[in-house]
Amino acid sequence: MALQDSPVVLLHGPRQCGKTTLAQVVGAARGFTYYTFDDAVTLAAATADPVGFVDDLPDRVVLDEIQRAPALFTSIKRSVDRDRRPGRFLLTGSANVLLVPSLADSLAGRMEIVRLHPLARAEVAGDAPHFLDSLFAGAFTARPYERLRDGLAERITGGGYPAALARSSARRRATWYRDYVESLVQRDVRDLARIRALDAIPRLLDMAASQTARVVNVAELGAPLQLSRPTIAEYLTLLERVFLVERLQPWHHNRLSRLIKTPKLHLTDTGVACAVLGLDADALAADRGTLGQLLESFVVQELRREASGRDDDIRFHHFRDRDGVEVDLILEQGGRRVAGVEVKASATVTAADFRALAKVRDTVGARFAAGVVLYDGESSLRFGDRMFAVPIRAMWDLSA
Repeated sequence: MALQDSPVVLLHGPRQCGKTTLAQVVGAARGFTYYTFDDAVTLAAATADPVGFVDDLPDRVVLDEIQRAPALFTSIKRSVDRDRRPGRFLLTGSANVLLVPSLADSLAGRMEIVRLHPLARAEVAGDAPHFLDSLFAGAFTARPYERLRDGLAERITGGGYPAALARSSARRRATWYRDYVESLVQRDVRDLARIRALDAIPRLLDMAASQTARVVNVAELGAPLQLSRPTIAEYLTLLERVFLVERLQPWHHNRLSRLIKTPKLHLTDTGVACAVLGLDADALAADRGTLGQLLESFVVQELRREASGRDDDIRFHHFRDRDGVEVDLILEQGGRRVAGVEVKASATVTAADFRALAKVRDTVGARFAAGVVLYDGESSLRFGDRMFAVPIRAMWDLSA
């Protein structure tokens, strides 16, 4: 565990994903004292005298919502350099400090970062997912599944936040998501940057939700807002910092040319995306184009959530070249194994759906583990050398 060998451990991820609860449970079991910078008095004390605040702390502390007191990072570094015992500081943050180099660099070599996500579908069902094990082993059992049909849109609109999933109806969940976004904008985004036109942030998020699973186009995102490209780029980074959006970087290989080197944009939770777009399950199911985009983001986030609980390093990319060949998701396991995932909202798969995956397979050779087309079908089937058609339900349906 990170606390056993790192002086500082940071749990970061979006608000309401369980960081504080986890930190309190872990801290209580190990004798940590808990402080939160959501408390105005604690925040004021830390801001007024960061050096003295850190010097007066007990030996083991939880510092919750550390992004609200960024001046503490330098003081924590100073304290750790004097005493490098592991497990001294357990921090939580609802803003991504990795996007602020001055903060991330101040604790380089002293801090381990653990990313928390909303719940994956297997976690909602009370199971530990193992889809990635099957993917990198190239081993999918030929077996029947029940089609999701309308349940596919229901799962996409439901998202993964525990507080939303606990609500009694889809309408109540959508209300929670809208309130959640408004709270982030009015509180966290305002704390992170001084923005005169704060109303532009929700409108940009609406545009980002409509462009999810597409290559980032800053000009297209900014056109309806009548803001400059630099301003849109800055605001998009703010949405990344509060974990509402992320950029999926392109995959490169020295044997491939004519590659598109622009990242893809993904909303980090499809429940949020559907709420800001005003889509319930019925409306989403009727809009096949938007369903395809949101399904791709749904799959990317499901696999990210599964990967976050593993010990190995799995990196996520997309692949596209100028000839129109593209793979929705390329995963690299520790620089050794490579796998590809294509996502389809339809109930059928043909050999043509594997052409892009075959190009990646033939490029990387023996390092290629498997290529999978995820679809809303009834059968898990092999489609040639290391190629599989796998129902989307297989990501969380773990029954044999």
